[in-house]
Amino acid sequence: QVQLAESGGGLVQPGGSLRLSCAASGRTFSSYVMGWFRQPPGKEREFVARISRFGGLIEYADFVKGRFTISRDNAKNTMYLQMNSLKPEDTAVYYCAAARDWTAQVLLRDFGSWGQGTQVTVSS
Repeated sequence: QVQLAESGGGLVQPGGSLRLSCAASGRTFSSYVMGWFRQPPGKEREFVARISRFGGLIEYADFVKGRFTISRDNAKNTMYLQMNSLKPEDTAVYYCAAARDWTAQVLLRDFGSWGQGTQVTVSS
């Protein structure tokens, strides 16, 4: 198991930017496919983006394409989510998660380790 901790959330105006970080400890970070998920108020948790062990594969949810960028630095055991052009509908608790394999479909149950989440609120 890998332990995960998100940071970087906060309140931002529409059109603004935030960068989330996910720090990992425990087992070897580069062994894991990493992902970002979010849970808007009153809704189910949803996939945002994922990145393969060494960054060669990246996938985004349609609603963040062109606005969000996922990246990782294995030397620092850290993953990032750069969020630009934020919209009120991006308001959610954002979670990072780790999976052992890159699968054809993104399923929450394939991600065995989760962080505690960080709140992102987009509002004027």
